[in-house]
Amino acid sequence: MAQVLEFKLPDLGEGLTEAEIVRWLVGVGDVVAIDQPVVEVETAKAMVEVPCPYGGVVTARYGEEGTELPVGAPLLTVAVGGTGAPEELAEAAPGTAPTAGEGAAESAVSSEYSGNVLVGYGTAGPAARRRRVRHESHAVAKAPAPAGQAPPAPAAQAPVAPVGSAPVAASGTGREGPVPVISPLVRKLARDRGLDLREVRGSGPEGLILRADVESALAALDRPAAAPAPAPARAAAPAASSAVVAPAGERVPLRGVRGAVADKLSRSRTEIPDATCWVDADATELMAARTAMNAAGGPKISLLALLARICVHALARFPELNSTVDTAAREIVRLPDVHLGFAAQTPRGLVVPVVKDAGTRTAESLTAEFARLTEAARESALTPADLTGGTFTLNNYGVFGVDGSTPIINHPEAAMLGVGRIIPKPWVHQGELAVRQVVQLSFTFDHRVCDGGTAGGFLRYVADCVEQPAVLLRTL
Repeated sequence: MAQVLEFKLPDLGEGLTEAEIVRWLVGVGDVVAIDQPVVEVETAKAMVEVPCPYGGVVTARYGEEGTELPVGAPLLTVAVGGTGAPEELAEAAPGTAPTAGEGAAESAVSSEYSGNVLVGYGTAGPAARRRRVRHESHAVAKAPAPAGQAPPAPAAQAPVAPVGSAPVAASGTGREGPVPVISPLVRKLARDRGLDLREVRGSGPEGLILRADVESALAALDRPAAAPAPAPARAAAPAASSAVVAPAGERVPLRGVRGAVADKLSRSRTEIPDATCWVDADATELMAARTAMNAAGGPKISLLALLARICVHALARFPELNSTVDTAAREIVRLPDVHLGFAAQTPRGLVVPVVKDAGTRTAESLTAEFARLTEAARESALTPADLTGGTFTLNNYGVFGVDGSTPIINHPEAAMLGVGRIIPKPWVHQGELAVRQVVQLSFTFDHRVCDGGTAGGFLRYVADCVEQPAVLLRTL
């Protein structure tokens, strides 16, 4: 007898709470193997192929391509443990769960489940072993949800208590003991919005607080402020207002990578008191040194790798700039290792891959790692690990043909070095006017971690190394 199991969007790690369906890799009626990728999703960090922990026949899919789903939402259902005959699949309605009398099928189900817990890329615990409390009669069969349509939300078992009211016991569980929440995402959502979970009554089994309960409580908080009672003096005011008429034009949802970039940049501008200084530098000698290195044979050295080496040595002289600020503790945290991020423009938007342990790498190693991460970014193959953990960012906006910029710091880092295009310009060299390869360097820093003297010293050292690469020999 086939048994239909529901596979939900798993925890993808890195604090991600939702993902957008980019491409379905299987269709209804397809046979899938255990841990076979079934859908490609886009998160705020990367593109991820999600494997299904069950082997069997796909009976339903939830969500069209382009749909954004929260973690824990149903992705698809799979019929397992049977022969796959049409009559068995017809009897096993999508969305049904094993009842208490199905203990004999437990071993069959476990053989169709991989058991893998792939946080960040896939399968969660076996849904088949979680006994659901079924309130409806077993004589009433659920109609299968059409493919591509999300199932209706379950009816709430207990209303959400208004915030500020006295705690009320739900399903025999009061609020005197631990708060019945098992999802860290639900706790984070409540904590970020300042909601006391002890004031919320859960609609899940045995009073479990679900994400929908928290969102309903937050909506109840916002409702009075969003729709205040009109004052008597304004009763005769005209009904039309600029706030009522929506502006015409195309609306593009801020989600996926674009949404993550918007959130991070907004947070950076809100939290970090940044300042920018800049200087022009003669890069003729640096370009000549790179030409000589590549002419000597071996792997070619990129200009970005040489600039990265300069950054690493500058940070060794000014370690306060390789840091972050713990706003809650009001402390500056100086970081021991340099993990160098670099801005890369891709078809999906701006991303910042991170070269781990950049301070211990040679110019050849840096060149190879920059090339690998850049290619992965173009192919949308960067993993969440490739995009996190940076401590300092190098932004080469000169590839866009511009000279200068005042970039926004990549939160929660403390500084970013920007490099403009290198072009021939008139320059006074050794007391005479000459045409030299000139570049503008800009440096944006968090004014909480240092003052202008430190930032200026860092930028001046970088410029000196660009103008005279031999300066680096003192620290090799």
